[in-house]
Amino acid sequence: MKMALVVYSTDAEALWNGFRLGVFALKAGDQVKAFLFARGVECESHAVEPFNVKQMMQAFVDAGGEILACGTCLKLRNSHGTELCPLSTMKDLYELIRESDKVVSI
Repeated sequence: MKMALVVYSTDAEALWNGFRLGVFALKAGDQVKAFLFARGVECESHAVEPFNVKQMMQAFVDAGGEILACGTCLKLRNSHGTELCPLSTMKDLYELIRESDKVVSI
């Protein structure tokens, strides 16, 4: 199965669990990509226990997941893409949704 995680939340617990679901799905043999959208582009800044989102995002990538970050949303926050969350476009989000069997929003 191909799964898309559309991440727009700033709630650390929801973000942590969303990426945890992604890691689980990857380990089950699914393909998973995440797209950070709106306030979701800020999720890499959550690095405090017990919901260390940045650490869970790294586990997601290490398990074979891919993370993309909305370039417009980043620019609105005077931010840039990172190695963990490269800059992306609305076209990338559209294609991700179009090619996915399931879309989960967080």
